[in-house]
Amino acid sequence: MKLSICGKGGSGKSAITTLLANGMRTKGYEVLVVDSDESNSGLHRMLGFENPPTPLLDLVGGKSEVKNVLPKTPVEQSRQETNILGRAQILTGDIPDDYIVKRDGIGLISVGKILQALEGCACPMGVLSREFLKKLQLKDNEIAIVDMEAGVEHFGRGIETGIDGVLIVVDPSYESVQLAERIQEMTGGIGVSDTWAVLNKVTSREMESRLEEKLRERNVDTIGCIWFDSDVFEAGLEGRSVQSAQTGPAVEEIIDRLISHEGSGIKEK
Repeated sequence: MKLSICGKGGSGKSAITTLLANGMRTKGYEVLVVDSDESNSGLHRMLGFENPPTPLLDLVGGKSEVKNVLPKTPVEQSRQETNILGRAQILTGDIPDDYIVKRDGIGLISVGKILQALEGCACPMGVLSREFLKKLQLKDNEIAIVDMEAGVEHFGRGIETGIDGVLIVVDPSYESVQLAERIQEMTGGIGVSDTWAVLNKVTSREMESRLEEKLRERNVDTIGCIWFDSDVFEAGLEGRSVQSAQTGPAVEEIIDRLISHEGSGIKEK
């Protein structure tokens, strides 16, 4: 299964990505984390890596080279198939060592980052993300978890057309609930039927119930709830590996629901 993690900025997408990756690995799966957020640079630290991998954008000649082969308009870029990577399918083992970092059954790749002012739009990264995810072929024991950029622009670029399921990280805010509704509508528009909300940073049962109710009114199903955890918050603040015994049971419950979901493609270990 290729699973997209999305939501509004600050909702905790990278933390949820990390917790799910660690939880899936504990279950015995090989996990590939795809960093598709061109602005957030801290995912590798959350996962326990000292340094990030070389971006895939460098593998294909950099941003300027990709721009040269892009379709002319944004609409064409989101719809036309590209062959930037030069092959029909990609296995995890095909990724060169410089472009993936690994530890204990978890691999991390990064599509690309915006590093300086006046660099231009992120369109090359979006097109490369879409092509890579479409061509990525996973084995029975592999899971891909994709940390998306905040908001919904990646849906406009068509990145989720290579995804099997979407998890929307929803924090206790009106903006987050409203965005979840928009994402639910967009996933249906591109044929992704498996879309769920993960509640994050919840501090009470009452808050959990109210969020679930508001999402239900918007036809968004909730698959799990992660309570506010000071250990996770402090790890993010200090730029270190995200690990928490407190969130473990909730993350395991989410994973079990994903595995048991009919049509998920995940084989139970």
